[in-house]
Amino acid sequence: MSDGRYAGRRFLFVLGATAAGGSSELLARHAATALPPGVPQDWKRLTELPLAAFHDAGYAGEPTGATPTGNERILLDATLAATDLVVVSPLYWYSVSASMKLYLDYWGGWLRLPDVAFRPRMRGKTMWVVTAFGGQDPTSAGPLLEALRRSADYLGMGWGGAVVGHGIRRLDGCLLDPVAVARAEELFRPDFVDQDEWEPVAGRTESGVDTGGQRR
Repeated sequence: MSDGRYAGRRFLFVLGATAAGGSSELLARHAATALPPGVPQDWKRLTELPLAAFHDAGYAGEPTGATPTGNERILLDATLAATDLVVVSPLYWYSVSASMKLYLDYWGGWLRLPDVAFRPRMRGKTMWVVTAFGGQDPTSAGPLLEALRRSADYLGMGWGGAVVGHGIRRLDGCLLDPVAVARAEELFRPDFVDQDEWEPVAGRTESGVDTGGQRR
């Protein structure tokens, strides 16, 4: 990998799992090892930066423009400072985790802050996704990826690609999905080619639900 391609880049990894060390996080950390030395990496674990329930003041007809503080300010600043945003979340009910969804809901509030200029400042950034779940059907991740791809497109962000670990199990912290591990190693390479295997297939209804029995 050529270091010059990553000059000026800053990667923000947003971790949405309820517990540390799950499969999605391990895949993301594995992918990050391929970044050139010196490329800034900022890792934010949402369980360590809890947000209050999102209240959309604009739709409620209330005044908007309150200055973000506390954990919201930390996440806003980190999001705006990054050139590359890596969404790292297990698959829950064919979507991201609750904490990740809440973080994304806050984007809607930040769009309404006139002094932040959230949308113009998000334009041109690149979104990446790392997710994992216990099922065998890779298309179960399709709704999650489609929602994130559309969100990126709405803000004028580029789509870098995704790594989906499925049928994944952990043993002593080691990932046992060689295909996902190999894709993670390639994720941030300039020649990475995203896959289309996540497209829904008619008649396939295998559950993508994380029952909570495993950390992903």
